[in-house]
Amino acid sequence: MTRSNAPWRGFASDNYAGVHPEILTALTSCNNGHQIAYGDDDFSARLTDVMREHFGASAETFGVFNGTGANVVALQSMCRPWEAVICAESAHIDADEGGAPERVAGLKLWTVPTPNAQLTPELLDQQAWGFGVVHRAQPRVVSITQSTELGTVYSIDSLAALVDHAHRLGLLVHLDGARISNAAVSLGASLREFTTDIGVDVVSLGGTKNGAMAAEAVVVLNPAVSEAVPFVRKTFMQLPSKMRFISAQLLALYESDLWQRSAQHANAMAQQLAAGLSAIDQVLITQPVQANAVFAILPSEITEHLQREFTFYTWNHHIGEVRLMCAWDTSEADVTHFVSVVAERMAAHSAITNV
Repeated sequence: MTRSNAPWRGFASDNYAGVHPEILTALTSCNNGHQIAYGDDDFSARLTDVMREHFGASAETFGVFNGTGANVVALQSMCRPWEAVICAESAHIDADEGGAPERVAGLKLWTVPTPNAQLTPELLDQQAWGFGVVHRAQPRVVSITQSTELGTVYSIDSLAALVDHAHRLGLLVHLDGARISNAAVSLGASLREFTTDIGVDVVSLGGTKNGAMAAEAVVVLNPAVSEAVPFVRKTFMQLPSKMRFISAQLLALYESDLWQRSAQHANAMAQQLAAGLSAIDQVLITQPVQANAVFAILPSEITEHLQREFTFYTWNHHIGEVRLMCAWDTSEADVTHFVSVVAERMAAHSAITNV
């Protein structure tokens, strides 16, 4: 697909969106004079305080460059060399990070097939076994994603039950929160309610998918894990020297209600998109639309035509399932236009196939 120099928007990923203007303003504001490097700056100190307002007084925050880096640093800090991480088969750490947790962090991932990308205590037990058996990589961490890779959101009760079960087994819990803001808005909950309050040990806190530029963080809620993180972060090349530019972006999001406003808008656009597509014959929405993702099945020939005009990914080639993501800057006009084009293409397709 060729693109002109004119601005355009698609539905491939919330990573495609630009930087929110309020975050650009924050970057400009912090670009003044000198600040101590490697996280000892004023902005990072403020970020620590803000994150404690969200997650509790013991929360420690460590800025990093990207989500994969946040996950690798978090998980490596939680595991010893012979220990493993249990996750859903669809988890980003297994399916979409180029093998980084295994190749870079040296961790074994024990994966579990899940119908909606969510683990349960019963599903966890499929891999949480073999404790003390020298031949099996020892389960140590459960990694969950909120919201999930299928756009679904754990309820607080279901997440609490999973965390409680993991802790009873002696396992730590990591929450991949690349889209944590979308999950919080969907639940109508504070960040603390489905992390600190239910016993999550470490959070990979997302910023980039919600309007930031290369700004994520590892937020440690369990003090027992904090000691390792700064050393692992440096060793794994995730310690920014000009940390103030990472911290300033996360401050712009989380010191105000920007994180909520941006996520609320993205979620609302996904609901509008799903409603529009659901009204079209032969379009099937395959997952509950609970955050900012819509999964749908379209005829393959329709998908091929649409992808010449719009950006989006085919998620499952075998069944023709596509993934459509909404972002902080997705407009109602974007959604309306896309739905109208899908409707036109589907009507033309039906006319041909019914001849």
